[in-house]
Amino acid sequence: MARKLRLGILFGGRSGEHEISLRSAENIIAAADPKKYTVIPIGITKQGQWRVKIPPEVTGTHLDLQAVLRKGVEVALAASPHARFPLIPLKGSVSASRLGKLDAIFPVLHGTFGEDGTVQGLLELAGIPYVGAGVLGSATGMDKDVMKRLFRERGLPIVPYLVVRRADVEAAGRMVCLAIEKKLRYPVFVKPANLGSSVGISKARNRKELDAALRLAAEYDRKILIERAVDGREIECAVLGNEEPIASVPGEIISGREFYDYAAKYLEDTSQLLVPAPLAPTQVKQVQRLAIAAFQATECAEMARVDFFLEKKTGKIFVNEINTIPGFTSISMYPRMWEASGLSYSNLIDSLVALALERHRETTQTRYSLETPSTIKKKR
Repeated sequence: MARKLRLGILFGGRSGEHEISLRSAENIIAAADPKKYTVIPIGITKQGQWRVKIPPEVTGTHLDLQAVLRKGVEVALAASPHARFPLIPLKGSVSASRLGKLDAIFPVLHGTFGEDGTVQGLLELAGIPYVGAGVLGSATGMDKDVMKRLFRERGLPIVPYLVVRRADVEAAGRMVCLAIEKKLRYPVFVKPANLGSSVGISKARNRKELDAALRLAAEYDRKILIERAVDGREIECAVLGNEEPIASVPGEIISGREFYDYAAKYLEDTSQLLVPAPLAPTQVKQVQRLAIAAFQATECAEMARVDFFLEKKTGKIFVNEINTIPGFTSISMYPRMWEASGLSYSNLIDSLVALALERHRETTQTRYSLETPSTIKKKR
């Protein structure tokens, strides 16, 4: 029988999506096959402290992730691929050996300091296999401006947009509104360029609403994206893989509010999630093709959810954005779309971990020195 993998689930984080991360982590832990994995929950507080409970392994069916954040031992990840035990206790009498080894880490960190390449860079330094996109794919997937530039470079259909800076909004808000009005017609959506879960997003129909929307978005990011509102259906598609990614059946979100904002996603029970989406076969193929193209354009890896608008008047399909760490909550579309495609939640976890190990093996074949292994051996 194969040895169980010690799988770290990294959750929480310094982000406006902290609470959503906990809900995603709970579902992943519940879905991970206990015959295949010894799960190690690793929490990051809103202040950025890493915490692990003692003993670190999940036992039983109930796990209070908030308790891990409140009472867990503070640790740091050793940024060295040669560390015998990667989690280093910062205080107390707990030894690193008590925390044990990690075969892989599943980051379930939505938003800043988790989905933007920062944690991925640390995991690369530590030499630990991890689920999801690498540093570049995470960074481009997080920045909606850079993401859309890459989509446009690949010839993917996107909605007209422009970007302004927080400093300009604060210094000359009226002039910024005038510049936006010259390029885009109302209504428009205003978004922080580097955030997810619809945090800080507003729909503006006039200058007064635009000014308020810009100032709200500026609270969450220094770069703000404004794009033309599309009267359309919201379609999503899940992507899985490394070199040869595949796409799931698409799903559709029918929001219970004017648009699918944070409240509609997580606080209310008025939205409908249709999986599979009621689309014509040709539309399904187009969505799947565009989803894989968006995945590859942003140098993504392993998993992503790609969001689309299907304009009601014209029937055009626009690529909206890519999410490199999609939600794994009980209502999240990514696992739902794969279940509808024949891949269960538990098997999805297996596939993601296998892809992480595969990519790590590929990475370790890369040469980082001009010296050959034999030359290094002689110097010793």
